[in-house]
Amino acid sequence: MSFAKNLKTELSQIQNSDCCAIACGYGLLLFGRAFSASEISLLTEHNGVASLYCDAVALLSGQVADLQETPGGYYQITVRNAEQRMKILNTLGLDARNPRKQINLANLQNECCFGAFLRGAFLACGTVTDPNKDYHLEFSVPSVTLCEQFTRLFDEFDLTPRRTQRNSIPVLYFKSSEEIEDTIGHMGGNESYMEFIGTKVIKDIRNRVNRKCNFENANAKRAVISATAQRDAILHIRDTVGIESIPKELRELAQVRLDNPELSTTALLPLLSESLTKSGLHHRMKRIEQFAADLKTKTEKNQE
Repeated sequence: MSFAKNLKTELSQIQNSDCCAIACGYGLLLFGRAFSASEISLLTEHNGVASLYCDAVALLSGQVADLQETPGGYYQITVRNAEQRMKILNTLGLDARNPRKQINLANLQNECCFGAFLRGAFLACGTVTDPNKDYHLEFSVPSVTLCEQFTRLFDEFDLTPRRTQRNSIPVLYFKSSEEIEDTIGHMGGNESYMEFIGTKVIKDIRNRVNRKCNFENANAKRAVISATAQRDAILHIRDTVGIESIPKELRELAQVRLDNPELSTTALLPLLSESLTKSGLHHRMKRIEQFAADLKTKTEKNQE
């Protein structure tokens, strides 16, 4: 089961208090497929969400909604009776001409109701990406006006969603893992909240390990390239004029490098009879390489 489906299952099973039941139901209906005097409906693939929507309709109108399962495996819930639709709008204190014009905060009676309303909205139009893959939580809001109202409501949670549009539908979304954590927490998804944080910690550790491995691999690669270049330079000197031709203080280092081609430059330090610092060793190795380079240049000029 996907992370999004698990979260919706968890949220749909939360036992609401009386005030939060109204707030959650309000969020479900307001952000559903249709919410007006002429049509109130929701299409969802989640049976828990469908059941909660039906409960909300019964709570707000005193009558049940029509529930049908589509051939594609979705649940279609419709309030077919016009009087029932008007009862719902009146119970929620909404303008029948445009019930989505403004969020009626009177339906969020207590502080706990804001989380319940957010929960209902997410169950109706929200989704979240598996945190193993990416950090993304979004709400596909039914109208531009409602989107603006909803954005302002997030201020109550100190959250700032980004906004875009997909197929002419306004979308509010979060990419910050911290804001997604907070949103899930405000909705009451405690188990999903802990799973999200656990996944994030594991990802962070894995990323740090990968960065460290990449860094060490890059260092190892540079060490091999450097050691190979040094050995080639010394071999060129040996095969042309002999190692005895280089300054006396460089000869031991040149021979140690030839005898230990697999070691990094720094690892040669303990093998030398003379005590050198890292910078001193690197300086002497550069002098050897420069000697070889000058020798090649001289040879090429003589050949001309």
